[in-house]
Amino acid sequence: MNTPIPYLQRLNNGRTVWLDGEIVNDLEKHKAFKGTVQTIQHLLNLQTVEPTKSILTYETEKGANAHLSFLVPTSINDLKRKSLAYKCWVDETFGVMSRLSEYSRSQLVGWYASRQQLDVLTPGIATKLEKLYEAARDLDLLSTVAAHDPQKNRSKSAEEIEHGKLRVVTKNEEGIFVSGAKTIATAAPYVDELLITSYHKRGLDEAPMANIFYVPTSAQGLHMVCRESFASTDTSNHPLSSRFDEMDAVLIFDNVLIPWERVLVAEDPELAWKLRIETASSLLSQHQTVVRLISKLESVVAIGNELAETAGATEFLHVKEKLSELIIQLETIKGLLNAAEYEAVEHNGIYLPKQRFLTTARNLGTRYYPRALEILQQIGASGLLQVPSTIQEFDGPIGDKLQAYYGGTHTSAFARTKFIKLAWDLIGSQLGARHELYERFYSGDPVRTFAAQYQNYSEKDRLLKLVEEFN
Repeated sequence: MNTPIPYLQRLNNGRTVWLDGEIVNDLEKHKAFKGTVQTIQHLLNLQTVEPTKSILTYETEKGANAHLSFLVPTSINDLKRKSLAYKCWVDETFGVMSRLSEYSRSQLVGWYASRQQLDVLTPGIATKLEKLYEAARDLDLLSTVAAHDPQKNRSKSAEEIEHGKLRVVTKNEEGIFVSGAKTIATAAPYVDELLITSYHKRGLDEAPMANIFYVPTSAQGLHMVCRESFASTDTSNHPLSSRFDEMDAVLIFDNVLIPWERVLVAEDPELAWKLRIETASSLLSQHQTVVRLISKLESVVAIGNELAETAGATEFLHVKEKLSELIIQLETIKGLLNAAEYEAVEHNGIYLPKQRFLTTARNLGTRYYPRALEILQQIGASGLLQVPSTIQEFDGPIGDKLQAYYGGTHTSAFARTKFIKLAWDLIGSQLGARHELYERFYSGDPVRTFAAQYQNYSEKDRLLKLVEEFN
């Protein structure tokens, strides 16, 4: 039986992480990473102690415990158990850590559950998927996915811009050698392995770029180039930024060897696209994104209500209307998740949440979250800026004056200032701005995703017939 290596030990595996022009040799101690590393370690620890162990894990056929993200759902109850596990982890991060591995794990679980059907398309893939799945599950490996090509001249088509795209440069009996780049690999510096795929379907002339494979973050020739850090070392003044900056990175491959046992698709546009849109993989991963959206919207509702409470504004009709809008957002997504699970469909022996409810929730989320932040700004208004620069000033020379003038309607000046620091971290900080951008675009261009929902809506013909029958 495989025995998991402790997470902090796995971090020191020779991975090449670049920040500010330098290689980060020790993520656990570096100021830009240590807060998030500690958070991930905390989440992993929750798998070993009750009551969270029962929520987060299940017993495998080998008698070991594994995170429920690896469970192949064979009932509606299994889907609900997976939801609770996702919710448990993301709630610990106030809803702001979105790539805690469950998304990429769910893609692997979907492929694994469909491996026999996929083996008909490409013989041998079932064995590969079994080994990849069991290793990831039994070793409790963390992962993330990177699918996008580097952003170039957007006035030209993807086919016209090939420079920099990740491609196969050569291959031999060991595997394929790839060079080029992939973006946006959220959480890449913290994980054990990366799932590399393509977001869009490749043309036949792009065959060298039509690949799907897993690569360890320690692979020789792989460089993870991080954006500017949004992390803070001050937990009292930056409670979210100091603990939950997932980090986004560009992955640069310099003639990296990918062994054949880790290659699911090589230079095959049609097969790569079939795996990309494979039903079980898609729906199980989308399931997780809706659960974590609920957690984030719950945090927004909590902050909105507290902003109104501390300002004594809860009796104003226009404030009630805005707070109600936040509640409607939350309850709508919760209802869509419940519907997706309740109307789950059996597919090749596994249960999958209903697609149209997941799609609706994900599309609404791209509009809900930016609007939610706008509401928080309107409720908080200038109060979001009228706090001392640091919490520590309450222990300083003018602490008594701060206590006198900075209090809320029902809270002390210290408690109100601490809360406003939390609200600002979500609304106005660099981390907050990043999350608004993320929610707008994480699932793709909203114009395309909305158009795709219209194009693929299964009830469209039935509804059109209503008009015909009425006339």
